[in-house]
Amino acid sequence: MRSSPYRARRGALPGFPRRTVRATLVLAVTAGLATAVPATAAQAATSSSTSTTATSADGTSGLAAKPYMGWSSWSMQSSQYPGLNPDGNYSYLTEANILKQTDALASKLKKYGYDHVNIDAGWWMDRNWTSEFDQYGRQTPDPVRFPHGMKSVADHIHSKGLKAGIYLPVGLEKGAYGGGKVSIWNAPGCTTADIVYPDLRTTNGWDSAYKLNFDNPCAQKYIDSQAQTFADWGYDFLKLDGVGPGSFKSGDNYNNVADVAAWQKAIAATGRPIHLELSWSLDIGHAADWKKYSNGWRIETDVECYCDTLVTWENSVNDRWNDAPAWSHKAGPGGWNDLDSLDVGNGAMDGLTKAERQSYMTLWAINKSPLYTGDDLTQLDSYGLSLLTNEEVIAVDQNTSPVARPVTPMGDEQVWGTRNSDGSYTVALFNLGDSPASVTADWASFGFTGAAAVRDLWNHRNLGTYKNEITAALPAHGSRLFTVKPDGDPLATTGYEAESANNTLTGNASVATCDACSGGKKAGNLYLDSKLQFNDVKVKKDGIYTVKVAYVSGDPRSVTVYSNDGNGTKLKFPSTGDWSTVDTVSVQLALKAGSNTITFDSGWDYSPDIDRIDVPKSA
Repeated sequence: MRSSPYRARRGALPGFPRRTVRATLVLAVTAGLATAVPATAAQAATSSSTSTTATSADGTSGLAAKPYMGWSSWSMQSSQYPGLNPDGNYSYLTEANILKQTDALASKLKKYGYDHVNIDAGWWMDRNWTSEFDQYGRQTPDPVRFPHGMKSVADHIHSKGLKAGIYLPVGLEKGAYGGGKVSIWNAPGCTTADIVYPDLRTTNGWDSAYKLNFDNPCAQKYIDSQAQTFADWGYDFLKLDGVGPGSFKSGDNYNNVADVAAWQKAIAATGRPIHLELSWSLDIGHAADWKKYSNGWRIETDVECYCDTLVTWENSVNDRWNDAPAWSHKAGPGGWNDLDSLDVGNGAMDGLTKAERQSYMTLWAINKSPLYTGDDLTQLDSYGLSLLTNEEVIAVDQNTSPVARPVTPMGDEQVWGTRNSDGSYTVALFNLGDSPASVTADWASFGFTGAAAVRDLWNHRNLGTYKNEITAALPAHGSRLFTVKPDGDPLATTGYEAESANNTLTGNASVATCDACSGGKKAGNLYLDSKLQFNDVKVKKDGIYTVKVAYVSGDPRSVTVYSNDGNGTKLKFPSTGDWSTVDTVSVQLALKAGSNTITFDSGWDYSPDIDRIDVPKSA
């Protein structure tokens, strides 16, 4: 069976505003991009034909103990880079090319933990992008692209000690419907007319499929038949694409939670562990569903630029700094936030500077995103290979510490971090601006003061002891990544609750209940020229103080913060993910000896809700 053409290419990528610039930070130490230094002792390779198992956070999936690592075909098959797709759009996707990349992955990256080879959209389509199906409405490989079939490809991948991944769009593809008369495998009496709604309502990010009606048991049988096919072929991973809510669609037609649940059930019934990854730009409001039924979820639009390189900084690598914080509490063993392909290995083909390539991988690692590159593994340059094989950076992605978050407001200069199980901190500095800048990480932002030992992870160097802070002079779009081990004291602070009767609230500002907040309440409704002023904030001497702000915000929001009669700085706080989660950022304020005021002024914007502030007892 053949359908009308189905285009897997995504629509035009939405534009996002440039980030706001926060106050320039001070001092400087030597900046550094990663050098092509050989990695330390290699990681042990993982097993070949079945997925790594672990108990998930909800106890259901038993997969994805750590973010997976590997290679995916989509970046190259979607690019207009000269020579990649000589026979038309997406023509790169062939059996020969998959096997070539498999062999390169096995020889160059497997020992560092990269063990997945994922075949993306198009394996069941001819060069005209016309879909092909078997007698039961299941996708079947195009004989030109994959002359030996999908099982043969999986067998080769397994022979190299790797795992095999495959792809499908969610729903019943229109070309598989066959007038509603196509029988469902292993389901007597069921046809394609039974598994969709009578009005043939469409679903997925491209409206390329009919929505499955799971009120009829035949719909589950159809998913079962697809899952069994993949299990029989020997696949270990499935990317289910166009899933909603998300994929830039909303409404009942595009709610595919039931589809994802059906896929989890069908995979379990096969008896083969198959990692289920969801795509793309999933709705965070359904994060609990994605975690319950799958092993990973794309939090953003495609990273690829669909241009003459694989990606560009603006389209759309840099969007992730804005959108990743909201998802930081959603990931953990069993399911991970997926930032999309990691295209840092090919230099000119990637379309990025060296500084951008390092920052790209740094962000992926501290977010514990799956590390799957879309590069041509046969043409990795020395710098790209040093990025992809840096075991200290890979360990940040694969260890058990929480996902990192910004500890400063969002802007061109950002500091991200997380506390590790051994008491150290992973600290990343970023300059997202278009010109060089210095970025400082204050130890006070992490809750300690005094001395700390610092190790540069990209360059495999111990930098020595730094007191109270470290500053790096970074190139445009540059970064540093450190492990910081405190040798000082916990930071002594005084806490001030936003709901205190001692504060002054003006405009719409009001106190509301907040179960997650430290005092069970917060100050909210900061909009349309509203203010929250903390009064009688006392310190012993004049100085610049790193004030930690606990807040709640379901989306990134800005607020102007100032002390006493200062002019203030408008700062953008990253999303906490929802309106019931509290996070913190630190801001630097000049305070005088004695009593001070600290004000949060909404201006005409909608600002975050404020839980409390913690003010150091000394500058």
